[in-house]
Amino acid sequence: MAKFSVRPAVPEDIPAILKFILDLAIYEKSQESAKATPELLHTALFSDQPTAHVLMATLDDTTPVGFALYFYNFSTWIGRPGIYLEDLYVSPEHRNLGVGKALFTKLGEIAEEKNCGRIDWSVLKWNAPSIAFYETTLGATRMEEWVGMRLEGDESIHRLRTLK
Repeated sequence: MAKFSVRPAVPEDIPAILKFILDLAIYEKSQESAKATPELLHTALFSDQPTAHVLMATLDDTTPVGFALYFYNFSTWIGRPGIYLEDLYVSPEHRNLGVGKALFTKLGEIAEEKNCGRIDWSVLKWNAPSIAFYETTLGATRMEEWVGMRLEGDESIHRLRTLK
């Protein structure tokens, strides 16, 4: 039986990470929104001050089968750091084998090491298999009272500088 493991990503993982991002965008029916490039990922993940981190799930320590991209935030309400899970993806042929659970287990270890008080993420409303996994296996709760907000793109962000 094949064995998978979870480890922090290294720069050589960038092609696999990019492929998973594109596969996830296709799965979420928004492939036109995926703009990541190898250069952008390298800067975000492996610069002197990385803005995000990736966990890689690999089969037999060689073949990438999934990933989790996350970054740290801070909750003023609980007075502790947290983790925001931006993306989690497991290749279709490796789903229901415990890969997603292993990625979350490692994320939980990291959260405990960093004294994080919570882990947040979003899931599309129509993604029933993922929602069931999050609620049943992980014990996650829906945040029904919150509405997600976003400013996206250089123009939207620049507009903030000119508010009066």
